[in-house]
Amino acid sequence: MSSGKKPPARGEGNSASKKWPTAKEIFDPQGAFLPLWNKIFVIACVVAVSLDPLFFYIPNINEQYKCLGKDKKLRTTALLLRSLMDLTFVIHMAHQIRVTAKIVASEQVARRGKADWLCRRQELVRAIPWFSILVDLLAALPIPQVAIGVVFFKRRSFEYFRKMGIMTSLILFQYLPRVYRIYVSYEELTRIKRWVRGAFNFFLYILASHVLGGFWYFFSIQREISCWHQACQRSTENYCIATYHFHCDDFSLRNDNMTSSKVKFLSEACPLDPRNSTRFDFGIFVHALKSESIPFLQKFFHSYWWGLRNLSNFGTNLETSNYVWENCFAILISVIGLLLFLYLIGNVQTYIQLATTKSEEICQKMMMKDLEIQLWMSRNGLPDDMKTVIMKNVKQRLEQDKDADVENLFSILSRNNRKSIKRHLCMNTLKKVPMLQSIDERVLKMICDHLKPVIYTENSYVIRVGEPLDLMLFITQGIIWTFTGTSAGDGSVQLNGSSSLSSSTSITKCLEKGDFYGEELLSRISTYISFSDLPICTENVKCHTKVEAFALLAKDLRRVVSEFWWYFPDLKNSKLKEKSALSSLRAVRQRNRSKKEATLPPKSDADREQLPAN
Repeated sequence: MSSGKKPPARGEGNSASKKWPTAKEIFDPQGAFLPLWNKIFVIACVVAVSLDPLFFYIPNINEQYKCLGKDKKLRTTALLLRSLMDLTFVIHMAHQIRVTAKIVASEQVARRGKADWLCRRQELVRAIPWFSILVDLLAALPIPQVAIGVVFFKRRSFEYFRKMGIMTSLILFQYLPRVYRIYVSYEELTRIKRWVRGAFNFFLYILASHVLGGFWYFFSIQREISCWHQACQRSTENYCIATYHFHCDDFSLRNDNMTSSKVKFLSEACPLDPRNSTRFDFGIFVHALKSESIPFLQKFFHSYWWGLRNLSNFGTNLETSNYVWENCFAILISVIGLLLFLYLIGNVQTYIQLATTKSEEICQKMMMKDLEIQLWMSRNGLPDDMKTVIMKNVKQRLEQDKDADVENLFSILSRNNRKSIKRHLCMNTLKKVPMLQSIDERVLKMICDHLKPVIYTENSYVIRVGEPLDLMLFITQGIIWTFTGTSAGDGSVQLNGSSSLSSSTSITKCLEKGDFYGEELLSRISTYISFSDLPICTENVKCHTKVEAFALLAKDLRRVVSEFWWYFPDLKNSKLKEKSALSSLRAVRQRNRSKKEATLPPKSDADREQLPAN
């Protein structure tokens, strides 16, 4: 028995696989995936550089036992996220090498007709962007994981502080390749979107506050541990020497009878009261040490606010001790704040300069366009109040870095403005058409709205003998000739044996501004049902000069007649009239049915079951 399932159509079986790019598409230098990967990598860089300061919040001080602890949940989270971000740098390095290899191979095939592996390997070594790969490699080194996750909690002597100073310097150094990678991507994005520049300035300010707040918290812990070590170095008490590493994981800290004596000794040797700074001055770190035992989020935002506040005032309110590295940290805050401020001022000046230059260019273009538009309006007899509307649209076009072509003015204007101008230009001409003289003005406005502006060059043909007449033409500028004859292969016109249009040729009609052509289409609109029934042109229509006009296509005219059929009493074809009437009645019936269904209450399931089946 058949299961009733249809076999998948050709191409449906692999529809899911098409959602994911293939390896060929991923490494295609000209493919659509490369720009997408660049955006993904930029986001990964931003996230990575924002995650690094989380490592600074892993250590914490237990003031109750005067020992160093760690936030194990935060450590696990930070390690996983940092490893994931480092993986993107490794993928980016491999992606750069692979894309470069594809480019080298394609260039070699284009030059030699085949790929030579030995030559390609040499060219690949020269073509690989080694500097970019080195930057990614330095950015992916697990320095915070090693420095804070391993080295920081393994202290046995004062040699530890020298090692920790080196590791802290490496953490600071690693921000250079990470921020540089973001800056390079930022420079590429600013060529496309202007708002990226402002967002990057704001991001640098937020990032600097985040990093400085994290360092402030981390240095405060080092200062208190340093105070404990200095106090124990001067002391000969056994409880101080036995717990020289001050690690909270040491079970003896909570059970040793000497714990209370040690806590009292360290509290007196390293007081957190700023008024009692004669024993040990914590300087700018005293407020961070008072927030050691609070939850992570409160501690994080307190440190972030400290960095944001002092970065904003260039560190002028910082009261430091005489500790050298503390003063260096305060100087660094002041310098970073000043550099960010200068960078912002430079970008603002550049933006103002570019905006001023662009404004001047727009003013110059507006002056040139003003004369062209004035001439165009005077030729077409438009009132002066329309000039303001047109110039406003032209200015908006120029501000979008787009050219405003006065020759194709209707492409610039909004829909409502196009309607107004078309009605002003063509309403009088429409009223000259015999079949439209008694038509309601609403129908004429509808016809005007369907008109399309066209431009014909000098000596070009609008339509030739034997071609279907599928448009009406309303001339606003230029001269058109209509005549009978055939067109030769070289483009000249054969009239009564003559090889070209000469003085002996009689012109059937000369059409100028305000005239129209194609009235036969309107008179035959009642007799054709499909486009195969269009009237055939019996004369050539050629532009004597450049011609500006409006065209009413047959399909648009038929739409107007179908919608307003009762305004056309001369309709001879009862089929078209009947078809139009039925369409109108069907539309009215559908609207009434929708209104009725909207007012009726929804039917229950029981009511639906009682309905008879069709």
